[in-house]
This record gives sequence, C-alpha cells and structure tokens, in this order.
Amino acid sequence: MAFIAFLIIFPLVAAAALALVRAESARRIIVLGAGAIIGIASIAFIVTALPAYGGKIVLIAFDSEIIDHIGTGITILIAVVVLYFAWRYKNFWAGIIATIQVVLALVVETLFAHQLDVPYGLYFDGLSLLMTFIIGVIGSAICIYALGYMEDFQKHEPEGARDRRPFFFALMFVFLSAMYVIVFSNNLIWLFTGWEVTTVCSFLLIGYTRTEEAIRNAFRQIIMNMAGGIGFAIAIYCCTAWLHTVSLYEFIAYGSMAAPGAALVAVFLGFAGITKAAQMPFQTWLLGAMVAPTPTSALLHSSTMVKAGVFLLVKLAPVFAVCEVPSIMVMLVGGITFMMCSFLAISQSNGKRVLAYSTIANLGLITACAGVGTPEAVWAACFLILFHALAKSLLFMCVGTAEHHIGSRDIEDMDLLFDRMPRLARFMMLGIMGMFIAPFGMLIAKWATLVSFVDTGEVALIIILAFGSAATFMFWAKWLGKLAGIAGSPENVELDVHKTEWGALLLTAVLTVAACVLLPLLSYVIVEPYVVSVYGVLGQDIASDNLWIASICVIFVVVVLFGGIGSKKTRRVSVYLAGVGDNHDERTFRNSLSGITTATARNWYMEDFFGEARVAPIGVWASVLVMVVAVILAFVGVGFGVPVLM
Repeated sequence: MAFIAFLIIFPLVAAAALALVRAESARRIIVLGAGAIIGIASIAFIVTALPAYGGKIVLIAFDSEIIDHIGTGITILIAVVVLYFAWRYKNFWAGIIATIQVVLALVVETLFAHQLDVPYGLYFDGLSLLMTFIIGVIGSAICIYALGYMEDFQKHEPEGARDRRPFFFALMFVFLSAMYVIVFSNNLIWLFTGWEVTTVCSFLLIGYTRTEEAIRNAFRQIIMNMAGGIGFAIAIYCCTAWLHTVSLYEFIAYGSMAAPGAALVAVFLGFAGITKAAQMPFQTWLLGAMVAPTPTSALLHSSTMVKAGVFLLVKLAPVFAVCEVPSIMVMLVGGITFMMCSFLAISQSNGKRVLAYSTIANLGLITACAGVGTPEAVWAACFLILFHALAKSLLFMCVGTAEHHIGSRDIEDMDLLFDRMPRLARFMMLGIMGMFIAPFGMLIAKWATLVSFVDTGEVALIIILAFGSAATFMFWAKWLGKLAGIAGSPENVELDVHKTEWGALLLTAVLTVAACVLLPLLSYVIVEPYVVSVYGVLGQDIASDNLWIASICVIFVVVVLFGGIGSKKTRRVSVYLAGVGDNHDERTFRNSLSGITTATARNWYMEDFFGEARVAPIGVWASVLVMVVAVILAFVGVGFGVPVLM
C-alpha cells in the first residue's frame, strides 16, 4: 500500500516542483532525481510484490470518501479546462462533448456509484506489475531524454519566445501519476479519473507548440478521447444498474459468468479502450500527435496513454471469452486496424509517421488478442505490450535525436546514417529488429498470437494476421536496409548529442535486449502466473521451456551489431559502383556512356496501392460498422431495458 501511494503521489510532487522552477540547472536535477527515484521505486515495488503476488490477484483493503470527492473535483476541473480552450479557440464540438461527459460522469458518480462501497479500492496482479515496469522505468527514461531534446527544441524556437518547458515537464510527470492510478485502481470511479487525466494531459502536450496544426490535432484528440470517456461513464452506469458494483474485480468475475448486462458493460468499456488505443476509426488522433515534441510522441505511443487502452482491454479478456458480442467487436476492430495500418505504413517515408502507424497496428494486434480472450492470447498480449513499449520508445527517441542532427525525420534522408551517427544508427537498427525479426521477443509474441488465433478456428483473424505481418516485414525491412547502407565518409554529426539522450537510449536498448533474453523467466515469474490467476486450470497449459534457445540467439545478434563500436581497426575501401569510380566521397561513378552518375538508393512506397486516401476509409467504415452492430446487439441482449437503482 505504501509503495503504491508513493508511486502515485511522488510524480505529482515532482510535477509541482517542475512547474515552479525556471532555472535549467534546477530542472535538470529534479528531472534526473525524480526519474531515477520513480524507476527504482517501481522496480523495488515489483520485487517486494512478487512474493505476495504468487500467481493471484492481490486486493488491497482501502476506501476513502475523501478520494471519491477528489476524483469528482478532478472531473469538474478537466471539464473546465477543456471548455476554456474550446471557448478560446472557438471549437464547438469539443465544448459540447466535454459538457456531455462531465454531466454524465457527475450524475453517475454522485447519484449512483457513490452509493456502492468498494472496500478493496486498490489491487495488483501480473499485468499491473508489467505495466508498473513500463510506466516507471520506460516513462522515466523518456522524461530524462526530454531534458536534452527540449533544450535543443527551445533553441529552435523564435527569438524571444517564452520558455514553456516547466509546463511541459510538469505534464510529463502528471502523466506518470495518472497511469499508476489506472493500473492500481480496482474502483472504476478512480480508474475513470486517471483515465481522464491522461486524456487532458495528452491534449495539452499535443498542442504544446500552439501552431495551427498542433491546436487542430489537439482538439481532434480531446474530442475522440472524451467520446471514449462518455462510453466509460455509460459503462459505469450500466455496471451499477445491472450488477450493483463499481469494482473492476467484481465486474470481471460477474462478466466471466455471463451475468445479465455484463455484455453491454463490456461493449462500452471496450469502446473506451478502443478510442484510447487509437484503433480505427479513431487512429487519426494518434497520427496528429506527431506534431508534438518527440518525448510526447514517445510517452503517448510507448509507455502511457495508448497502453492504458490495451491494458483495460486485456483486463477484460475473461469477459470477452464468454460474451460473444463485445468479443467479436474488439477482435474485429483490432484485426482490421492491424492489417490496414500495416498497409498504410508501407506508403510512409516520414519516420515518425511510420512509427505512428506501426504503433496503431501493434495495438490492433493486442486488441485482437484481448478480444479472443483465451489464455494463450492473453499471454501473447502481455508480451506484445512489453516488447512494443521497449522497442518503440527506443525508436521514437532515436528518430527525435536524428532529426535534430541531420535536419530531417524522413527515412530517405537517412542515407549513410551508419557513418554519420554510428552509435545512434545501431540503436535504431536494434529497435527495428526488435519489432519484426527473430529471435527477438516481438516475433515470438506474434507467433503465440498466431497459435491462439488458430486454436479459435477464426479463419478471418488468421488471414488478417498473415497479410498484416507481411506488410510489417516490408516497411521495417525498407527502413533497416536504408540504415545499414555504408558508403563514403560523411562527417560524424552525433558528437554533440546530449548525455541525457544517450543515457535514455542506452537504458531502453539494454532493457530491450534484457527483456528478450529473459523472456522465459518473465513468462514463468509474472505472465504465466497472471494467466493462471485469471483462467485457473486452463492457464496451466502454457509452456515456455523452449524460449531459452531464442534468448541465446538474441545475445549473438546483439554482439554482432554492437561489437564494432569504437573499433580503430576498421579498414575502408573504395565503393564498387558497377562502373569506374569517380569520387568516393560524393558516391559518383562513370557510367557506360562515360558520363558521371551519382549512386542513389531509394525505397518503393507504393502510394498508389497503400496510400492513406485509398486504404484508410476501408478500415474506418468497416470498424464503424462493427461497433454500431455490436452496440445494437448488446442492447437487444438486455431487452433494451434501462434499470434504475433503488
């Protein structure tokens, strides 16, 4: 209990200090110190919690009327903030949706939910421990990385521009606190409060630069995510009305027995998770988040925000396993998103946009696993969450650092990056390989996903996974090939990369490798016990004995990739360019007509086949149709009855 309270409260204290401090040196000390403390405290909590965990859900007796009122106050404050910005920027829809959400949330909280006691307000289990690591260690590393990045970012601001970094770093740490609230709250009201705090923090971070594009994309995010918040509030009402509880643990227990009304609650909670995880048709808010500084993108895409969405969906997997309507909705939306966004990533040359579509696609795969709801699918989903968080945070930070030093985030401008930024290129290649190449953990998790899909007999899911994975291989291989090209002797431009950036990159790279190497141990200690705690004897069929072979192979690959760093014995030779070399440094040669030709290598992006205008509408309308049908069927299942609490 003390550890959980510390993890929730301490980031808020750090945020308050950062909001007040203006001096660069003091900010650096606070961010480095707070990040280190949060990371260490998260690991310490996991270590101390494992004996108590022992393969079961640990419910913590804690209830507080004061916290209930604080949650209500935060809900009102969030609405005030959104309404203020909606009025300031004349955004009608944001104001309307914020008003609807706050009215609905207050009615549910004050008139219904607060009548029900949740004596065990907090809890933790294997999935919570996994998320604690992601939030505390990866999230803190991103905050530390932001120190150097935002220093360079501020230098590129117009002369005389106000330094708003105190606001930026304060929001980053509030984000971490809200995520801890989400993963530890058994009380759905408390969980909803943390859920909405991440929504408004994301809104403010996306609009940080205050450009027209940033403001437009920030409002797109808040509108879509507050629509998901409305779904969450409706789910809480239905849960109180039919099941007479606002305990997540109790709802999952009732839902696992297909209690009346559980399917409808699961549909609305599934809708909330889908919006937060940026699944089609809501993928555009996450793409719009790319206008924000890179640390924001890394935080939203890897360790927070979108992970809150898939966290909730995976928690609900036992309910999806027995409730057919929400299961089909979540499963199909996730599958459609995975395949379509993998196709869309092929047509992108902007590095951050490729990462964005890849993120949405991988979240789609996790969502589909949650919808399937079998023990094998949940096992796969847990590791997809972990490996995606590690590799994607590494890649986002690499692209941000590269952009500041080569002046572009376009993949086609990353020619000779292996020479221009040798260490960074290796980190980037490690992140890319971690996403799609054997024997890294992501591919093992995808294999487990395939097995779980085959076991369900869902042919459509198997086809979706096959085509989506093929597209995944194509866009990652193109990028990897661009990085691996070595020719010429360009100037090394990574000599002035900030130490905080190198520290964060090194930490996430080491963790990516360590997680792959220790995958069997993580499975045995955390994930398998979690699956057993949820599914009982059914979860005992999962075995990971052969995974150590992949672990050994990962070590070999990493040694080959990083073994040459710092070597002085590298011998350079002239580049053979299928003709008579003319200028090695300029990469030119004499062609068959005795003319001078510059050697270039560019990727094929197939925009005519996989462009956004062609592919995105198909996925969007298919997902909309699935969700509309699911909501109708869920209401039909309860006879359109709307019970009122007595």
